[in-house]
Amino acid sequence: MAASHGVLVVDFGAQYAQLIARRVREAKVYSEIVPSSITAAEVSAKNPEAIILSGGPSSVYADHAPKVDPAIFSLGIPVFGICYGFQTMAAALKGVVAQTGKSEFGRTPLSVKSSSKVFAGLPDSQSVWMSHGDAVSQAPAGFTVSAATSDTPIAAFEDSSGKLAGVQFHPEVLHTEHGQAILQNWLINIAGCKPSWTTANIAEDEVAKAKAVIGSKRVICGLSGGVDSAVAAAIVQRAVGKQLTCVFVDHGLLRSGESEQVQRDFVAATGIELVVVDAVDQFLSALAGVTDPEEKRKIIGREFIRSFEKAARDIAAGGEVEFLVQGTLYPDVVESGGGTGTANIKSHHNVGGLPDDLKFTLVEPLRTLFKDEVRHVGLELGLPEEIVWRQPFPGPGLGIRIIGEVTKVRLDILREADVIAREELKAAGLDRVIWQCPVVLLADVRSVGVQGDGRTYGHPIVLRPVSSEDAMTADWSRIPYEVLEKISTRITNEVREVNRVVLDVTSKPPGTIEWE
Repeated sequence: MAASHGVLVVDFGAQYAQLIARRVREAKVYSEIVPSSITAAEVSAKNPEAIILSGGPSSVYADHAPKVDPAIFSLGIPVFGICYGFQTMAAALKGVVAQTGKSEFGRTPLSVKSSSKVFAGLPDSQSVWMSHGDAVSQAPAGFTVSAATSDTPIAAFEDSSGKLAGVQFHPEVLHTEHGQAILQNWLINIAGCKPSWTTANIAEDEVAKAKAVIGSKRVICGLSGGVDSAVAAAIVQRAVGKQLTCVFVDHGLLRSGESEQVQRDFVAATGIELVVVDAVDQFLSALAGVTDPEEKRKIIGREFIRSFEKAARDIAAGGEVEFLVQGTLYPDVVESGGGTGTANIKSHHNVGGLPDDLKFTLVEPLRTLFKDEVRHVGLELGLPEEIVWRQPFPGPGLGIRIIGEVTKVRLDILREADVIAREELKAAGLDRVIWQCPVVLLADVRSVGVQGDGRTYGHPIVLRPVSSEDAMTADWSRIPYEVLEKISTRITNEVREVNRVVLDVTSKPPGTIEWE
């Protein structure tokens, strides 16, 4: 869907800019994140229905602090400021922002004025999530203060129409009691955004776009086994049919059954032409003796490129291939610095290192989407649920879930333990509740145990169930004890050389989701 029919989220370095964009989409309105350097002319060219100014870590009055172009407020486009966005909006409209000496962090009681349009239909007292040191001490002329806290007299303001408004707190986080209702009310009822953006029509739009871009040219796609590349390939295949050839590098580092699923279920559902590269021995040889996780990542990336390069050359021998499909998601684009794109694969954030004579124009049909949206598109395209709902899996696969050297024996041990954990989480109805559950083999650790009346020195297995929306932050999942008991009992009974199962109860931050 064209960005001109949605909301621009202006990013001032916010921790939650992506989350704001997500909440807008949950209100069925398209959203796009843009940098704070955007000018009024650039905004006007995009012709958005509304603008949201995000939070950020700076002080409005500090040197080099990002500022919003004041001319944006003269375009007649509704604008909503959040936290720093609220403050920079106040400053741009000749209000006053100051250090009050009173910071607010975390859950905070908010008092709402009944005359407010932004808070219409919501309780006069509600709990919100604050994170600020500075505060607006004087609202701009013509604006009414619509909410306050005990330490922040101006916690929200709005003009007479409500179309220019802002809040000091974070409505986009779940901790704000009525946050989504506030955003939705402003977007739909005040700003007049049309709630017409759904995942049901995304597939259709993206198929049409891919057809227009690719035309009659040939295209290839590297399948990883994950949902992103599978959905991207399915879109392009729907657009150009036999012009697409997919390459699946079987490196031997996937979870149990995943290689077979790609080769059997995905092909059956799509009719896609698939080239399979058997590179298991190649990867194991390259990883032999390596224990450093970063070195493992580099080796796996290098060997993948080599395998993909050979397959690409073989395919291109039958006629020039001009396009490469990638399953790049919106968070990928943002987290890699904005993702302005490149015509040459070797400088792209997901894949790198192909020789200069292998040049492809990138096709990225998912680059405006979040993971949950991608899943819904996959279902629209008729992909098997086992692939669509597969939990996120790191690119280096099981190679970084083995702490120590990667060997065939260790991979087999980890696969056995992993499939048991997945089976029991699914049986308990938890596989879609949690974000993912990495299963880690502490291969270089020997744990004393007693099995069959004898002393054993087996390996510990770590379970790392986490809950998250976007994986940038995560919390450890509170799995019921009876489910953990089943997983632990089965693993220690069924998996050779494992005599201990432990649970990781660390949030992100400080701990990452993967162990490495």
